Amino acid sequence: MNRNIILTCAVTGAGDTAGKNPNVPVTPKQIADNCIEAARAGASVAHIHVRDPETGDISHSTEHFREVMERVREADVDIVMNITAGGGGDWIPDAEEPTRGGPGTDIQTPAQRHEPVGALLPELCTLDCGSLNFGDMVYVNPADWLREHARLVQAAGVKPELECFDLGHVWFARQLQQEGLLDGDPLFQLCLGIPWGAEADTESMLAMRNRLPENANWAAFGIGRQQMPMVAQAMLLGGHARVGLEDNLYLEKGVLATNGGLVEKASTLIENLGGRVMTPAETRAHLALRDPNTDHIVEKALETAAGGEA
Repeated sequence: MNRNIILTCAVTGAGDTAGKNPNVPVTPKQIADNCIEAARAGASVAHIHVRDPETGDISHSTEHFREVMERVREADVDIVMNITAGGGGDWIPDAEEPTRGGPGTDIQTPAQRHEPVGALLPELCTLDCGSLNFGDMVYVNPADWLREHARLVQAAGVKPELECFDLGHVWFARQLQQEGLLDGDPLFQLCLGIPWGAEADTESMLAMRNRLPENANWAAFGIGRQQMPMVAQAMLLGGHARVGLEDNLYLEKGVLATNGGLVEKASTLIENLGGRVMTPAETRAHLALRDPNTDHIVEKALETAAGGEA
């Protein structure tokens, strides 16, 4: 059992959830406020997507990510920031011409997916490790695209969180490690319960965990009503955990959740099992992440020195 848990809060995804729970943040300010709320509730990491402020649909705008990052960094809280780099992989064949993408298709190249990460240099970013039937669409991640994306993340000095939705994704992530495209101890996120990937149950989590490299750090999450059971299961199997409105809209049956409420509920569960949630500073040390707080101090010192020399 792992008694020191890195608890991630995935504050908003890209799905059609804002109309189902009014607490799902949409604008950059709302998303930043939810990251701050999660930090105050005790989360170690905030995982973010961004949305079009007008429609609530998925956005890939670097400027939207930048506003979220700046608002969070300027707040009186500390939290590790994890930017999604897994957008732009949605494929829905056109009904009349299936070789073309139909309505809802959203495809980006690896360079386009990486753009916000390369510009903003968060501590973490996601790197999805394979394709799958994702509900009624296909989530597209060709192997050579993933290799290219891994090289971009590696060159930026950002640690990738290797998102694995099925057992074959773990296999490919190990291949990336063997090819030298991952630095240090790899960090895995086992994504469970997405139709039609790995199910959110003990057998699936254990099978995926047992195929991880020996030096891996790992976390897992389940969607919907399996969110809290998977927090407990991950802890008992030696991993870390993730909660948040990206994955689950309810605090309990019939009660709409907030990100802060989900973090507090998961933290209580972890404590009741004899564990504790790691602070952001402890998380950076444990995962060997860069520290933006220190970087900020260094930048200010360099600016001051340059001004003095002038």
